[in-house]
Amino acid sequence: MINPSAPPFFDLLVEGCTLIPAAFSSPISDAAIGITDGRFVFVGATKDLPQGTSAKQRLRGHGHLAIPGLVNVHTHTILSMVRGVAEDMGFAPAYTPGVPQGHMVTEDEAVALARLGALEAMLFGSTLINDTYVHTTLTLPAMAELGLRVFSCNRIHDVDFSGVSKGRWEYDQAIGEKTLAEAEALVQRFHGLPDARTGVQLAAHAPDTCSTSFLKTIGEASRRMGIPVQTHLAQSKVEVARIRERDGKTPAELLDEVGLLDNRLVAAHCIHLTSDDILRIGRAGVRLAHIPKGNATGGTIAPTRALVDAGAKLTIATDNMHADMVEVMRWALAIGRVQRGSVEDSWQPEHMLYAATEEGAAAMGLTGEIGAVLPGYRADMVLLEMRRPHLIPHNDPLGTMMHTAHGRDVAHVIVEGEVVVRDGRPTRVDMEEICRKGAAAADALWRRARGA
Repeated sequence: MINPSAPPFFDLLVEGCTLIPAAFSSPISDAAIGITDGRFVFVGATKDLPQGTSAKQRLRGHGHLAIPGLVNVHTHTILSMVRGVAEDMGFAPAYTPGVPQGHMVTEDEAVALARLGALEAMLFGSTLINDTYVHTTLTLPAMAELGLRVFSCNRIHDVDFSGVSKGRWEYDQAIGEKTLAEAEALVQRFHGLPDARTGVQLAAHAPDTCSTSFLKTIGEASRRMGIPVQTHLAQSKVEVARIRERDGKTPAELLDEVGLLDNRLVAAHCIHLTSDDILRIGRAGVRLAHIPKGNATGGTIAPTRALVDAGAKLTIATDNMHADMVEVMRWALAIGRVQRGSVEDSWQPEHMLYAATEEGAAAMGLTGEIGAVLPGYRADMVLLEMRRPHLIPHNDPLGTMMHTAHGRDVAHVIVEGEVVVRDGRPTRVDMEEICRKGAAAADALWRRARGA
């Protein structure tokens, strides 16, 4: 904290912006944010800075809106490889024949595509991403080198993925043991470090790609290590039919039976649910990773309003093909209103920002650490350029951002007190090189997938 007997000296001082310190806070005009040792130590009006304040580095924020860093709780950075194609096929790439699949990706291709996806997310204002896919031992640190926080895990499953897109669900104990061991190794190496720049959630891929006995094993591992689980839940009719045939239950009922349906579970999608499933998920306090744009692109809508009313915790995620959390918050707001056919006080821009910041932080086990621009919090913050025609006037800064801004309006991104994006460009890495390598990796994968 600031020593009242001496003028403060900050590592970084951001001045002149309009600041929304937390989702339900009033904006602060001409704000000043002082950061030292990676944490916020002064948050207030510029006029209230003590006389003689100085800083190692200053960032001019005039004309910008500052918000807490966005927490993207469910994404697959490597799947930028199917951008612009898989969206119009109607379902996830792992289940779709004729497109590149995870088991086809080489280590070098995984790193190139993961860095491309992580760069996109960071440039669009995500200061933390929770990523899942393949070759994670390599991709996790490669993404973290960009400067954002990266939680990641390999796909944990015991199905042979080479058959899933052809309609075969064949389970192999050896596959399960291997994928779970990989995840445990990631926990040992990357989770719980002092700077919280990396972490792990056990990524049980989905109820249909994990046998019933293996789901129980994952739950036991989660409790033994104290590491939460994330999964895809009720994401497709195929999944629902498969679990009904295999277990005689809905996917939510199955996860409840094996001990995974609880308030530590981050469950993506939650689309194809019965009324009993909704109540069951709500009672458990599950954290819903809501993916409104991705779901709508596939012609589906998750019953978010009913789930939240039942007690589920709403978080926001982008999932596949794009990483614009600003746009996705707007989709979540609009789709929730469509479900009720009205605009209500309980479903407003501040609720979406809360879902994308503080609730996202809670889902990642970082309550009180990230998700707000308040003294003592880790210094993760995003500044959007608000002097563009589509953002003028901004009588209500949060409302304007929520309804008309995009990730492309992000000018600066700060993580742990470090400016990792300045004037729309990354500060640690060569953006053009990452784009070039990512494009080459995707091209090679598509040629193999098509048999070229």
